[in-house]
Amino acid sequence: MYNLKRRLTITSIIFGLSLLVSLPGRVPINFSAGGLNINKEFVRPPVDISFGNISIKRDLELKLGLDLIGGSHLVFEADTSALSEEKKKEALSSLEEVVSRRVNMFGVSEPSIQLANFEGVDRIIVDLPGVADTREAVGLVGQTAQLSFAQVTEEELLEPTDLTGADVFDARVAFDNVSGKPVVSLEFTSEGANKFEELTGKNVGKPIPILLDSNVVSAPVVQEVIIGGKAQISGEFTLEEAQAMVIQINAGSLPVPLKLVEERIIGPTLGAASIDKSVKAGVVGIAAVAIFMTVMYGRLGLVANLGLFMFGVFTLALYKLIPVVLTLPGIAGFILSVGMAVDSNILVFERFREEKRKGSSTTYALESSFEKAWDSIKDANIATLVTAFVLANPFNWQFLHMSGPVRGFALTLAFGIVVSLFTGIFVSRTILRFVYRNAT
Repeated sequence: MYNLKRRLTITSIIFGLSLLVSLPGRVPINFSAGGLNINKEFVRPPVDISFGNISIKRDLELKLGLDLIGGSHLVFEADTSALSEEKKKEALSSLEEVVSRRVNMFGVSEPSIQLANFEGVDRIIVDLPGVADTREAVGLVGQTAQLSFAQVTEEELLEPTDLTGADVFDARVAFDNVSGKPVVSLEFTSEGANKFEELTGKNVGKPIPILLDSNVVSAPVVQEVIIGGKAQISGEFTLEEAQAMVIQINAGSLPVPLKLVEERIIGPTLGAASIDKSVKAGVVGIAAVAIFMTVMYGRLGLVANLGLFMFGVFTLALYKLIPVVLTLPGIAGFILSVGMAVDSNILVFERFREEKRKGSSTTYALESSFEKAWDSIKDANIATLVTAFVLANPFNWQFLHMSGPVRGFALTLAFGIVVSLFTGIFVSRTILRFVYRNAT
């Protein structure tokens, strides 16, 4: 009995915390009875935990993917033809990091950036939820943004220098004191400051062209030697152009050129329709399963339905805590994991019936049914987890699929399988022990 109490306590605590995480961020509470009136709003606090240098922050909101919230889907082709296999791997890894930094600095919520290989051609797939201006997104992601400084020769030709974007410590948007137009203010590293001082010292009275991807964006004339490691890029920029340039400089230049090969906009209306249809399909499916379990197994079925509800709460809480970006294929993976959870219950219940037909006591039949069904449950779920691992392709193996939607499906399926094992073997077993605690 002590063991049962402990299991019930653990289950209740985990379920309570999961329910708290799964609830919406704001829940209005309106209650009126007699002279008692309650009109308040429950606000769930975010997670903000710090352990030394480790910080965990979660807003506990459900993250929706591009196909549910709308936005831009961009596919770029990376030109790696001139690189060796070893250099190509390094370049693609650096490419993913640079694009990620650019998108994060742009302020996009829950972007998806993935490398892919299609028929031997390296690609990078960028999903930007909530971004409808693809022109701005393409410029932000796809421009190489190689910043360089040059000097003008006597023949009025541009001569490259060793001062580049790699020597820039920070870039930010500022405004010209005279014209009020936006400019890009640069602060160099200590080494870059020395290079800039030497460059300006050699070119007093001459222009120093500043180039972005070999295009001159500014050519200020040096009035005197500039010390202190600061410079300014001015021109006919709009504020948006200056902000994009700052993001590109701070994030770094792309290691390989990119070519846009696919561009698609998904409207929020389509996303809302997808959510509506998915919710309806999920409700109908789960309701059908609940009715089937109740009709077929009676009291056992009711326990299974309770376990199924708890499975949903646990899974939703896990999605919010990690967090998982939920997409349509991800919802399909979740629904499939519901089927796996129900399948585990059916295996246990059929074993239970077999033991009861043999004349075993209820307590023995209950314990024996879980023990005998465990091997089948374990094998089926391990096989599904292996399949999910292959579909997710976490190591980016070129001979396997690298599609984002497929990975989303595999991820939610894997999480659902793990949670279903917990609810099926631990939670449902604990509840059944409690229900049949006085049975003979």
